[in-house]
Amino acid sequence: MSNIVIISGSPAVVSRSSAISKLVKDVLVTNGNKVEEIAVRNLPAEDLLYANFNSPAIQQAKALVEQADGVIIVSPVYKASYPGVLKAFLDLIPEKGLANKVVLPIATAGTIAHLLALEYAFKPLFSVLGTRDVTDGVYIVDSQVAYTEHELTFVDIEVEQRLGDAITQLQVRLQQKEAQASR
Repeated sequence: MSNIVIISGSPAVVSRSSAISKLVKDVLVTNGNKVEEIAVRNLPAEDLLYANFNSPAIQQAKALVEQADGVIIVSPVYKASYPGVLKAFLDLIPEKGLANKVVLPIATAGTIAHLLALEYAFKPLFSVLGTRDVTDGVYIVDSQVAYTEHELTFVDIEVEQRLGDAITQLQVRLQQKEAQASR
């Protein structure tokens, strides 16, 4: 059983990113993983804005990341990058704070035009945070899914398959790391 944290970077309560986070969490829990979720929009805005490292809410969120074997970041793409609220939280994670963790990035966007955000916005950030093991990211265009607050429906079966493959890849890598550590 792996310990996984999902960081949902959407500033909106009801969003594709939030619906995808819920679906991913449900799949991982069903497969026997321990999964915690951090919705950055629920962290105190003033603590994020002023980088209040002593905030109990920030310390609790950082502890979840620190204890995790795997980190999934689900985020909308804004202006070819991630939202500022997500960046504000990630700025509070220590440099190399994602070292020795398997990371799966999942991005949602209105158009295919920002597909390279996974490579040019997310991956450099993960590198600074010490990640050496980033799985193939999943980029989901808004028209490929339909959602409500509690349910996600795939309009495009291919993207459902890619997301399923990415979740499997994450779990396999986590199992491999666990096996290596027990040797």
